[in-house]
Amino acid sequence: MDRPRFFTPSEVAAHRTAADMWVSCLGRVLDLSPLMSRFHGDALLLPIMEAAGQDISCWFHPKTKDILRCVDPQTSCETFYTPRGRFLHVPPRGPRSDWDTDIGEPWWKDPRLEVGLLTAKTRWIRIINTLTSQEQLLEVRGPGALWVVLIQAERRSLF
Repeated sequence: MDRPRFFTPSEVAAHRTAADMWVSCLGRVLDLSPLMSRFHGDALLLPIMEAAGQDISCWFHPKTKDILRCVDPQTSCETFYTPRGRFLHVPPRGPRSDWDTDIGEPWWKDPRLEVGLLTAKTRWIRIINTLTSQEQLLEVRGPGALWVVLIQAERRSLF
């Protein structure tokens, strides 16, 4: 069965290990697992690993979809704003000769890592098994077709 195109924040939060890492960013859901295996052991992955399963939209400018920038008070130069520390594909603050500038497309702009979109509104529904009088709460993706709710319930073995 294909993956759904829209995901709830709780579905994104379920993917928070290094082998299966998703984040949401500016309404998109990104699968960073290939990035984790490719750069395994790199210290620049630590801020990304800390944010696994969370929304990292606060790291990026909503219009440019690039990392936020600020002016460094010591050098008066514009630099990237990374409060959790520098992460992968972000250049260092000052000029350095040991940093490779040929990184290609940064991971937050790579369309191959996008698995879907983050749903804007979620709602909770209550499913009641009238035979056994069991009830289960289920978070669903906004207003949608009933068959989508049925698929989610079947995945969680509610029926």
